[in-house]
Amino acid sequence: MGRNAIIAFVARRVLTMVLMLFVISFLIFSLLYLAPGNAVDILLGSRPRTPETVRLLTEQYHLDKPFLTQYWIWLENVLQLDFGTSIQTTLPVADEVKSRLPTSLFLAVFAFVLEMSFGLLFGVLAALKRRGGVDRGLVAVSVVGLSMPAFVSGVLMLYVFAVQLKWFPAFGAGTGFTDQVWHLTLPAISLAIVGAAYVVKHTRAAVISVLDQDYVMFARARGLSAATVMLRYILRNALIPVLGLSAMILSFLVIGAVLVEVTFSVSGIGQMLVRAATSQDLPTIQGVGMLVAAIVMVTNLIADLAYMAVDPRVRLRSRK
Repeated sequence: MGRNAIIAFVARRVLTMVLMLFVISFLIFSLLYLAPGNAVDILLGSRPRTPETVRLLTEQYHLDKPFLTQYWIWLENVLQLDFGTSIQTTLPVADEVKSRLPTSLFLAVFAFVLEMSFGLLFGVLAALKRRGGVDRGLVAVSVVGLSMPAFVSGVLMLYVFAVQLKWFPAFGAGTGFTDQVWHLTLPAISLAIVGAAYVVKHTRAAVISVLDQDYVMFARARGLSAATVMLRYILRNALIPVLGLSAMILSFLVIGAVLVEVTFSVSGIGQMLVRAATSQDLPTIQGVGMLVAAIVMVTNLIADLAYMAVDPRVRLRSRK
């Protein structure tokens, strides 16, 4: 694919993302009026209702203006990363997100590395040992992993490795890189189990399909080493569909982090969202919702670009 074609593809995807975010923002803003109760009562939270607070909230959120005008003003503020003030903490939502986002990103990247590393390793091993005891064992373990929600594995690992064995901390995110790795190992493993099981399943199927191809047999007949055949011919082709799966895995990490962060008391975006939902902190829910939607779309775009970079068939189809 030429440079112009890549630019055109990215431009189309970015335009689609902008339109989707526009629709999502409208739906998220509408939560203020779809939620039970009066908009003023929702924004008041646990604060006492007085004529002065009602007047201030009406002015701050422009509740005396038409619905579409309110939405447009809110959208202009969102584009400036101003999501309003948290009802629960009375702090700017953007500041709360800024303080918690690095922890959630660290946890997500940590879990993604674990998923891809162990998923690819065990998937390739199961394919090379297909129909054997190792293959059956790894497939059985992956089925169990797919059936186990992140919060269930989190509670189990918390009890075994933190409470009983005391190998890892039971809560918190730690400070500094080494301390964060130590504190977030159990949450990352809990978050990675389901995704790793998906990677094992798809990697095994992809490697088995490549092993039966003629070019692999010809490479071996040429006397190439087993490592060369594995790296240049088998993995290079088998990992293409797995790369396409990575976007779904990253999206799952963003969603799954909510329950994992609550289980391990990690001060991240997921815990912030749960607390906001519990206390009906609508400005926080709106801000986190927009952030999660943007992250999911950006990760999908990056995965698509990576897929195009490694798969020649996609580039050839794009030229037609």
